[in-house]
Amino acid sequence: MILAKAVTNQKGITLCGEGTELTDSLIERLKSMDIPRVIVEGHPVDDGTEEMSPETLHEILEERFRHVQDSPILMIVKKTIWEILQGGI
Repeated sequence: MILAKAVTNQKGITLCGEGTELTDSLIERLKSMDIPRVIVEGHPVDDGTEEMSPETLHEILEERFRHVQDSPILMIVKKTIWEILQGGI
């Protein structure tokens, strides 16, 4: 397998560049660094999950935090989750 997109850590540091061949040892190393997924070249595989529109994600997030609107800390959590879902963090 070949990486279709560079792999970065949580700080944005590139760990493996686009075009890198994934060997068994490299896969194990990425797992040990808590990298949950990578994007490889090839045809997409149906993993049984469906993509949700940003609107649907926002509606779900609003519903889940509906009962805690008066908690400033939980509103910060909600905002952070939304930024992550939008790819902002």
